[in-house]
Amino acid sequence: MATFFLLIIYLAFISLGLPDSLLGSAWPVMQPDFHAPLETAGMLYMVIAAGTIVSSLASGAVLNRFGTGKVTLVSCIMTAGALLGFSFAPSLGWLVVCAIPLGLGAGSVDAGLNNYVAAHYKAHHMSWLHCFWGVGATAGPLIMAQFISGRSAWREGYMTVACIQFALVIILFFALPLWDRVARAHGAAAGEAQAESGGRAEDGTAQPTKPLRIKGVKLALGAFLFYSGVEATLGLWGSSFLVDQKGLSPAVAAQWVSLYYAGITVGRFMTGFITFKASNRMLIRGGQITALAGAALLLLPLPSGFALAGFMTVGLGLAPIFPCMLHETPVRFGKKHAQSIMGYQMALAYTGSTCLPPLLGYAASHSTVGIFPFFVVLSAAAMWLLSERLNAFLQGAAAPREPGAIEG
Repeated sequence: MATFFLLIIYLAFISLGLPDSLLGSAWPVMQPDFHAPLETAGMLYMVIAAGTIVSSLASGAVLNRFGTGKVTLVSCIMTAGALLGFSFAPSLGWLVVCAIPLGLGAGSVDAGLNNYVAAHYKAHHMSWLHCFWGVGATAGPLIMAQFISGRSAWREGYMTVACIQFALVIILFFALPLWDRVARAHGAAAGEAQAESGGRAEDGTAQPTKPLRIKGVKLALGAFLFYSGVEATLGLWGSSFLVDQKGLSPAVAAQWVSLYYAGITVGRFMTGFITFKASNRMLIRGGQITALAGAALLLLPLPSGFALAGFMTVGLGLAPIFPCMLHETPVRFGKKHAQSIMGYQMALAYTGSTCLPPLLGYAASHSTVGIFPFFVVLSAAAMWLLSERLNAFLQGAAAPREPGAIEG
């Protein structure tokens, strides 16, 4: 039952990934249909991500009241309905309206499943969880690429993904009783382990510490912000860059962006095995250096094939960073503070995906989308520098202080 339950969680993350890459892949053909300026895609992405931030910040109360299973089911229904709305939207205003439930549907389930897996499973499960997000994110552009060769056919792409989401809704509905059963089994197993080890429960009456007062947290939050900014920027503006600067057709550009997500997916699958031999810190550093190298390839005036290599290299580099940073949270700051810090990290991650891609869209509309690779390189470099500063701080603080020492 526990294995089947993990498959249900993985399916939920596929449903999270499916819509994430659709807008960027379809926008080169959606834009002329709605007679919209280039930066409108950034505005729509901002609405989606803002909804995700709101629902992730409220996720603690929502999950405690309704449970992860019900929240996951309702979230999938919301995203499926929103995607169906995209396929029928007669105007840009309707796209904005549908973007709201699309964002709200993602936040609570994302934060809830990440917290659950970080607390109860090993690092390779976290990597594989986000690998399945990559399966959805890779499938989205591939599905859309089959339809966007004709005028307004992007609507059929959104319709197809909506149908897949509704199929996942049916699976999640019938699996609903499993959530409580597995939760009870995990609780019983944890109680037995605690009794055998002579451990005792943490004192829940202790005064909670504000996450921003814990040393090093601000550096970690900055790394999450720039990570999500890089990931979202490539997904949203990659097709536009390839069409406008490399001369590819929208369908081919969508396929190439899907290979970027495939790089993330394959990388996270492999990372699950590498975690048995390498530490989270090593994987984070190696991924950041690889992502920087791939971004540098996009800067060079080389044939378009090198752009594809750059996209895939960035994807492979990004693969281990997010799940390993999430799983490293209790190690960095102590288990006592991990729950509250995790929520802040997710909020800053969504803030990065909300603000940085529209910022590039605004700048590109006043210059050219050719600034795309420069923006990606600068964001990836900022992520790497913040992460290295955090590592240096934690190494220096490890001997005299416990993780999670509070600023004076």
